[in-house]
Amino acid sequence: MIELKDVSRTFTARRATQAISALDQLSISVRTGETVAVVGPSGCGKTTLLELVCGLQRPDRGTVSSGAAALMPQRDLLLPWLSALDNATLALRVRGVARQRAREQAHPWFERFGLAGFEGSYPHELSGGMRQRVSFLRTLLSGKPVLAMDEPFAALDAITRAEMQQWLARILDSEPRTVMLVTHDVEEAVLLGDRVVVLSPRPGRVVADIAITSPRPRRRTDPAIVGLRARALGALGVAA
Repeated sequence: MIELKDVSRTFTARRATQAISALDQLSISVRTGETVAVVGPSGCGKTTLLELVCGLQRPDRGTVSSGAAALMPQRDLLLPWLSALDNATLALRVRGVARQRAREQAHPWFERFGLAGFEGSYPHELSGGMRQRVSFLRTLLSGKPVLAMDEPFAALDAITRAEMQQWLARILDSEPRTVMLVTHDVEEAVLLGDRVVVLSPRPGRVVADIAITSPRPRRRTDPAIVGLRARALGALGVAA
């Protein structure tokens, strides 16, 4: 479903004296229905990678192929003047679905997403976790088979983040998609991914591709999960 082969991407930053290489000869493949978590140091090209997958950028060298992909950015980007329900329907409205029909399609999902009763609430009335659920629902309702998720829980507190990780694992089990998840949290990557791809410092290259066979939901204290986390940190050059 997603195939990047020998991809390189270079930028010329404003007022910079030389070009900045974000990715260099990077190759990653993601099978249909698989969740691949990508971790790496800040500035190693992770967001660039997602934008390439979504067609928002083009590589300088190499090839990128994927099914239609929807990007869920780090910030929820909910429109403050729209209710939670109308924010969730934005992808449907962009596709030309009439407002009432879009609401009818989105409404049943609110109970599944733990948002029942908040359809008419505005973003400032929702908790951080609830805002992220609305954002994810908006992405899911785009109908695209590939989801590119960029640090979706980075802005949440530790307790809410742990709850959202468990919630996302359940949703992806019930509504399978092909997912590329970028995160700085190695534990999150191990808990959610079928594989963890570790990138080098800029320019980003694949330095490890770790398969995870433990069934979800996974426990942080499971020795197998602890061991995989240590392996990923080792690939990053960080002590567990």
